[in-house]
Parts: sequence; structure tokens; C-alpha cells
Amino acid sequence: MTFRDDRKQSVAQETAVLARVIFPEDFVEDDPLEEVRGLAETAGTVVAGAGVTQRREKPDVSTFVGKGKLAELKRIVSDHDADVVLFDNNLGPAQTRNLEQELKVKVIDRTELILDIFATHAQTYEARLAVELAQLEYSLPRLKRMWTHLSRMKAGVGTRGPGEKQLEEDRRLVEKRIADLKRDLQSVERRRERMVEGRSGTPTVSLVGYTNAGKSTLMNALTDANVYAANKLFATIGTRTRRWKLPNWGPVLLSDTVGFIRDLPHQLIASFKATLEEARQADLLLHVADASNPNVFNQITAVYDVLSELEISEKDALLVLNKVDRMESRETLNAILERYPSAISISAATGEGFARLTHAVSDHLSRHFLDLEVDMFAGNGKLQAYLADRGEVLSTRIEDDRALVHCKLPARYFGPLRDAEDVKVTCKSGSLPDFSAEQDRRDLRDLRRRLRRENAEGISEGEMVEGDEASISIDELAANGQSRDGAANDSSSTTDAPDPAEVEAEDSSRSGAWQLDRLKSRSPAPGDGRAAPGDGRS
Repeated sequence: MTFRDDRKQSVAQETAVLARVIFPEDFVEDDPLEEVRGLAETAGTVVAGAGVTQRREKPDVSTFVGKGKLAELKRIVSDHDADVVLFDNNLGPAQTRNLEQELKVKVIDRTELILDIFATHAQTYEARLAVELAQLEYSLPRLKRMWTHLSRMKAGVGTRGPGEKQLEEDRRLVEKRIADLKRDLQSVERRRERMVEGRSGTPTVSLVGYTNAGKSTLMNALTDANVYAANKLFATIGTRTRRWKLPNWGPVLLSDTVGFIRDLPHQLIASFKATLEEARQADLLLHVADASNPNVFNQITAVYDVLSELEISEKDALLVLNKVDRMESRETLNAILERYPSAISISAATGEGFARLTHAVSDHLSRHFLDLEVDMFAGNGKLQAYLADRGEVLSTRIEDDRALVHCKLPARYFGPLRDAEDVKVTCKSGSLPDFSAEQDRRDLRDLRRRLRRENAEGISEGEMVEGDEASISIDELAANGQSRDGAANDSSSTTDAPDPAEVEAEDSSRSGAWQLDRLKSRSPAPGDGRAAPGDGRS
């Protein structure tokens, strides 16, 4: 078996030599190969020698490294009888092929190594689908170097002609499999969306962060979840959700998600969107960072970059500096806090800082909840059920034919209550805010989700409404949010409107096309000179 025939096998139990080319814009740790060494160990390889590094202005077009370093790699591979060379860079198909021809062993770049780790650790059906899709999309332009049987297929009776190259047949099969996987993942994503939306009555907090930052250890400490946690990269690639009893608040749902990493493969980000739906729908993100890592600033930046690519960077996020018990000096922690003054320093292993963390989480969640006193007709059972289902009823007092309900209600569910008939609402924590701009963002997000779902079921956007719904920007909606009937700014108000249960049923029955027309009618006309304000990060 040649090294080309062995391309599809895992790198586990193989002897590996590490290599990295460092460019001027790259951040260099004390050990430039530390991260790729961690990836190699997680993949199960035996790392041989100290590895090879080279500083270059730009990569060599043919072999990525220079001739001198290529000769050095040859010698190290020969001395250690290595099976594979692992690059901490992303290589082109031609560069990989040329390196393999020179070194006579497999050459794996950073993306392929990460995909190999994910394939090894994928346990759930959803994760296996996502990993297979990412691997096939990565392999498609590299099929030529993965096959040696490129002779034309033999023609038979009824198939006269030159035949077809094996490569062309393989490419067609891979493309068909990619299409099948994307369809299956769309179904999984819709199911995940419905599952997450079904928890809308309970606040949700999602753990995100760089791989091996201690997210799973923190989840175990907060919830006694007993999820797998290990001191290695990508120990967790699935999503786990557990109930967290938040002191002085109540139960919330805490989710642990897949870890991020520098230069995370784009194929993997796209494939794992369904898995990261928990983070997309969360009320609050806990961004866990390893404060003891010398590269912590770059890791924090890398996480923000991935969140931006997933279109969830505008979520409320709380930076949590973990592993402070491993820090050698307080000065290093102070330097991080100087850049991120609102960060919370903790130790998931010892419990240090948990009181500050829970207080900060409660404070952030409180921004999205209203402390209300609702005065209503005692016989209005529908509204009382609505408050109990969507919020937390703290007390109920009956006086004659009136019911006085003290409750905590998520701000996003205030609309039907505001419009309810014969109801007086008092906000005990201050005045009721204006929800117009936030409501517009939710309308647009819900509309996009509905359109994606209907498109997946075979209904094209062109059949529903003329124009592209993507042309409606959140900024345009926010700029014109004042056109909506403003939320009551007084601490108490009385309005006439349909019953909240009827309002909710009517909202759920609206078509995506109708909502799209409504939102477009409120956006600025082209060329009217109005500039929408920027939508800053929360």
C-alpha cells in the first residue's frame, strides 16, 4: 500500500513530524508548534522530533516551504521513519501533492487534521453528518491526488465510446453525496430550531469559547451535568443542555457547545450551524477564555471572528476568564482585565469567582425581563395562563372581581400583554422600554427562518413575493422602528386590543409573504436620503 492509497485512513497511531511556516502577520507563541502539537496528540499520533519552522514573507508556490527546509523535512522523516507530516498551515491541493512526491509520506494540513479529529470524536447522528459533509467539501478539489487508478473505464456492449475517467465518476458521486448531506442537515437544522424555540419560556445561556478553555468543566461545576471533560483540544464537539439553578433568579438552561479554534475550517463552520443553534437562540453567551494561556488575546479575537461568521456576534455576551488558579502572577490577569474590564475571572476547577459569575449572569438576564404587576379581570383565565406559561408568576391576589398578578416576564412576550383589553400594567422596576427596534429585529429574524424553511420544502421566494428578502437590512428596520405603535413609557397603561391568545394565534398564522410586504413597506424608499444608524455590538 502506498501513501496515496492510505489517504482515507485516520492519522491515529502514526508517527508524525510537525511543520509550520510563519508569516509576518502571524502571532508567534513561545513554542510556535504548541497548538499543532496539541491537535496531533488529540488525533492520536506520536509526535517525533522537535519539528520544523520557517519564517517567510510568502509561501513557496510549489512546495509551501523553501528548498532548504524541504531537505530538512526529508531528513527528519527518514531519521524517525515517520508516516505523516502535519502542517500548521492550510495547503493548496498542488502543494500537498508536490510535498508528498518529495517526502514519500502523507502530508496533512491544518484543516484536514481538524477534520480528522472531528471525525474521530463525532458521536451523534447530527455531528457525523456535519463532519462527513465538511470532509467531502474539503476533499472534492483534491480528488486527483487521492487516486492512482485514473485509466479510462472499459466500454462494453451498448456503451461504445471512450468511456469515462474514474476521477470524473468519483467527483460525480461525491457531489451527489454532498447534496444528500446538505438536505439531511437542513432537516436536522429545522428540527433543532423547533426544539430550541420550544424552550422559549425558559431563559437560555450558552457556553462558547476557544477549544480547551474549560467550558465542559465549568458546566459540570455549575450543573452537575457529568459531561465528558478532558485537558485536550476538541474534547467536546456536540451540544449538551442542562438545567442550571441560578441563585436569586431561578432555573435557566445552560448549553455547552463545540469549541472554536484559530483558522477554523469554513466547511466545518457551515456544517455545524445546526449544532450551534443553541448559541444562536441563547439569551446570553458566556464566552469562556483560558486566562492562563499566553495567547489568550488572540484566542478571544478568534472566537469573536467565528461568532461573526455565524451571524451571532450581536448577542449579549459575558467574557469569563477561566483557569485563574493556573496563572503564575496577578499582573498577567490585571493586564487582561485592563483590556476587558467587564470580564469575570473564575476557576472552574476550584469554584473561585462563581458568586460574581452568577450575579453577573442574573444581572444580564434581568435586562431582558420585566418585573410587572398586572391588574386584570379575575375571570380572564387566558391572560393568567399566558403569564404563567411565558413568565414566572410570583404572587396572585384577588380583590372583588379584579386579579392582581405579580410576575417576571421576558420582554419579548410583552406585546400581547400591552395590547390586552381591560388590563393595567405597572412595571415595578421602572418604566416600560420602547421595544420597537428590537421587535423589528425579531420580526426579520423570524421571517428569514420561515423563508428558509419554506424554501427547503420546495417553495421558492420568487413564488411568494417579488424581490429579495435579504435586501431588507436590520439597520433600515431599526431606523424606522418609530413607525410602530410605541410601547408604553409610563409605568402603567390601559389599552383596548384583542385577547392575547387570539393575537398570538393570529401572529402564528401569518404567511411569510405577508410579513415580508409589511416589513418592506416600512423600510426607507431608495434614494430618499435617510441614513440608517449603525447597529453596534451589544
